[in-house]
Amino acid sequence: MNLLLNRRRLLADPKLLGRWGEKRCERFLKNKGLKKLARNFSCRSGEIDLIMVDTDGTIVFVEVRTRADENFGPAEASITYAKKAKLVRAARYFLSNLDIENRPFRFDVVTIVLGRKGPAQIRRYENAFVP
Repeated sequence: MNLLLNRRRLLADPKLLGRWGEKRCERFLKNKGLKKLARNFSCRSGEIDLIMVDTDGTIVFVEVRTRADENFGPAEASITYAKKAKLVRAARYFLSNLDIENRPFRFDVVTIVLGRKGPAQIRRYENAFVP
């Protein structure tokens, strides 16, 4: 999707903006050497936007926050204690269902702010929180 041609459409549709942000985040992380295991993993406990594997074998559970702007505060501030708890429960479910034991894992947060002009701003917080 050409960003310049579709920025207006992305800014007008929050769901479209969110999907675009997840795809953009995945591309960003792949460029950093991570490999995708799953996108939009869902279970009763919650949903995980991206599950990646880092170059050292660490499983990375990624929460992506995409915003049109940050007029009401930084995007990472929207991740509440309750959201973190849901992410942890969903991650534990994922690990137990695939019978993955003794493998390091972490929770990263990636924020993408589209803005009205210029390139999107991407911020990555490795090991953003610990369960």
